[in-house]
Amino acid sequence: MMNLSSHSQGCQERYNTRHVALRIAYLGWDYQGFASQENTEKTIEAELFEALMKTRLIQSRETANYSRCGRTDKGVSAFGQVISIDLRSNLLEGLGVIQTPGRKAHERPGDKTQEIEYTHILNRMLPETIRVLAWTPVNPSFNARFSTLHRTYKYFFPRGNLDIKSMQEAAQKLVGDHDFRNFCKMDVGNGVVNFWRTIISIDITPLDNGEVGYQMHELTVIGQAFLYHQVRCMAAILFLIGQHKEQPEIIDRFLDIKAQPCKPQYSMASEYPLVLYDCAYKDIQWIYEKGDQDHNISRLQCMWTQQAVRAVTLKRMLDGLNIVPVPAKQTDQNQEASNAEITATRPWHAVHPSIINQAAFLLLGTASKSHKPLLDRPVCESLEDRIKHFAKKQRVDSSD
Repeated sequence: MMNLSSHSQGCQERYNTRHVALRIAYLGWDYQGFASQENTEKTIEAELFEALMKTRLIQSRETANYSRCGRTDKGVSAFGQVISIDLRSNLLEGLGVIQTPGRKAHERPGDKTQEIEYTHILNRMLPETIRVLAWTPVNPSFNARFSTLHRTYKYFFPRGNLDIKSMQEAAQKLVGDHDFRNFCKMDVGNGVVNFWRTIISIDITPLDNGEVGYQMHELTVIGQAFLYHQVRCMAAILFLIGQHKEQPEIIDRFLDIKAQPCKPQYSMASEYPLVLYDCAYKDIQWIYEKGDQDHNISRLQCMWTQQAVRAVTLKRMLDGLNIVPVPAKQTDQNQEASNAEITATRPWHAVHPSIINQAAFLLLGTASKSHKPLLDRPVCESLEDRIKHFAKKQRVDSSD
C-alpha cells in the first residue's frame, strides 16, 4: 500500500516554492481572533492553514516560512491583512521562486510558465467570510510583519449625541511618538515592556448625510505598530470626550507618564466596529485576478444587502415608535371659555425628548447613571509592578 504522506512529499519535491504575499479580507465577528489558538479552531488562521494544506500549497506550517502583519482580536475584521508564505509554484525561475534541492522541478511534466492561481484555489476552500483578495511575488527576505511601513485601522460608529469637533480636537493630541501605556492592555506576560508607539495620523470623518444621531462616521488611525487593544482604548476615551463626560485635556494627562503612571480603570470600545483596513509596504504591486475579483464583489454585495435590509427594518421600527400617538392636554383657543381643555393626541417625539444614545452602546460594560471622572477612578498596576509580578512568577515556575 502506498504511503500517502510519502507520496505527497514526493509530489511536493517536484515543485519549486515561491515566497509570496497574500492580501486577505475577513469578517471577524464570529471568529475568536486571527491567530491560531490551542483551545479553539474558530480562528482565521486555522481556516487559512486548513485551506493551504488541503490544496497542497504547503507541506506544513513549520516549513512554510510564514509571517502575518497583524494579529487581530476576537470579533475584529480586516480588509487589508497581509501574510507572507512559501507556496508551491509551477515556475522554474522568477521573483520569489526558490529552487528545490536537486532541481527536480525541471523533470516535472506539464506547464512551467503559468503560475498557480493562488487566490482562486484558496477561495474555493475558504468560507465566504474569509477571502484572499490578491497576491504578489516577493523577495525571500520579505516578512509580512517586519517589512510593514505602517498599518491603518478604521473604527465605524454612529454619531449619536457625540460632539465630533471635540473628539477631533482630542484625537490630534494622539499624533506623534508617545508612551501609550494608558491607552492599551499591558501585555507584559508576552514580553511587551516598551509602550512607545508612533501615530502618523488620526481623523474622524462622516460617511453619509443621515439624519441626526444615525449619521455614520469612521475613525481612521494610521501608525507604524500598535499595542494590545490600543485602538479600542483610544476610541473609548474619544467617545467619553464626545459625550462631554471628559475634556480633551484628558489625553494630555494620559500621555504624561510622570503625572499618570498608572492607567485608570475604564471600559474599552466594542470590537466589532474595528477593521484592520490596510498594511502598507514598499514596492508592492498586488495582483487581482478578474474572476476572483468579480466573485468577491458579488459575495460582499450579497452580505451587504442582507445587513442593509436588516438595518432599514430596524430604522423603520424606530421611526414608527417615534410617531405613535400619545395623549396630551392642550388648550382649545376656539372655545369661548379660555381655560377649556380637550384631550388630544400628539406624536411621541413631540412630547418626549429625542433619545440619541447610539454611540453609547459601543462602550463595553454596564453603563452607570452618573459618570465617575477617569482621574477619580481606581488605577491598574504600574508597569514596574507588573514586571516584578511576572519576574517573580517565572522564578516560581522555573523552580517547580
